[in-house]
Amino acid sequence: MVRIGFLLNPIAGMGGAVGLKGTDGKADEARRRGAAPVTPRRAKAFFSALEALHPEHITWLVCAGAMGVDARDLAPLDTVTAYVPGITTSADDTAAAVRAFRETGASLVVFCGGDGTARDVSLAAEGAIPILGIPGGVKMYSGVFAVSPEAAAELVALFSAGKTQEGDAEITDLDEEAYRNDTFSVRLHGIATTLREPALVQSAKEVVTGPGEDAAKDDIARTVIEDMAPGTLYLLGAGSTTARIAERLGFTPTLLGIDAVRDGTLVARDLDERGLLTLLASAARAVLVLSPLGAQGFVIGRGTGPLTPPALERIGVENIVVVATPGKLNHIAQLLVDTGKKELDVQLSQKRYLSVIIGYRLSTVKKIGMQNV
Repeated sequence: MVRIGFLLNPIAGMGGAVGLKGTDGKADEARRRGAAPVTPRRAKAFFSALEALHPEHITWLVCAGAMGVDARDLAPLDTVTAYVPGITTSADDTAAAVRAFRETGASLVVFCGGDGTARDVSLAAEGAIPILGIPGGVKMYSGVFAVSPEAAAELVALFSAGKTQEGDAEITDLDEEAYRNDTFSVRLHGIATTLREPALVQSAKEVVTGPGEDAAKDDIARTVIEDMAPGTLYLLGAGSTTARIAERLGFTPTLLGIDAVRDGTLVARDLDERGLLTLLASAARAVLVLSPLGAQGFVIGRGTGPLTPPALERIGVENIVVVATPGKLNHIAQLLVDTGKKELDVQLSQKRYLSVIIGYRLSTVKKIGMQNV
């Protein structure tokens, strides 16, 4: 009989849609801005997908309260409450829960959260058992996350049948205070053991540098700007490639946020979901310009919190423009999407390929991963 520990971070991901770029130390501010919990919904998607797969029998070691009981009740599971946290949970509770899972015979820990949660889980697991993340945070740059809740369910079903392999993955986390001030500072916190399946588990984020990268970004920016249609609202996503577009238009971009441009002029900066929806309501047409994360390949779903399903539906999947330098694209096996809404993931995945601008009047096509459908 397989025993698997499960926990969720009840505040992870809440800062994304409201423009906080993370929730570390900002949970109260996120609530004041109207943020809704993210991880219970993501956990529900995981358990629903797992139930449909009819896995081998699993005994789930869970937490009481907000760290697990809500998710546990989403499916008819065989559960054992292994840890009871306090009313207000913290990283100490995460570590204590993982230790309790190990002491109760867990052979895998599944958690729902972001990079901070991954770091806490990894430290407590000490490499003794594998860990697997259900993506529920804002960024998720570490290599222990499944590409979606549904992919996590498939991995757990395979694990319960003894059909998975284990391997090492990097645990990385972004300095969120620096992140909020447009400084990209990622730290490697350690190496964890996780389940290995390239189609289902993401890579750790990489930053691609080298000869020709700057010139390629300039060529991409020229192409996008020359193709901008009068009166159309252009939304520039995160990353140095999209930032080059803003720089050529004459303004300092939000390196890790969403800026809006119309007729070559900045109309809004560092938009949250509310501001984005307000702009979209008055726009006849909007075009979203995005660049995939290095190595991971995510276009939507990692660090794109304000791009919620309502915003993406208003923009329309046909109005998404992807840009990437050839160097970055060579490190990406396929483009990935994790919008937070199954129907949107299916709609994007059914396109099968997305066109990617890679230089001046140069584009190629890249396959969209189909594992979310």
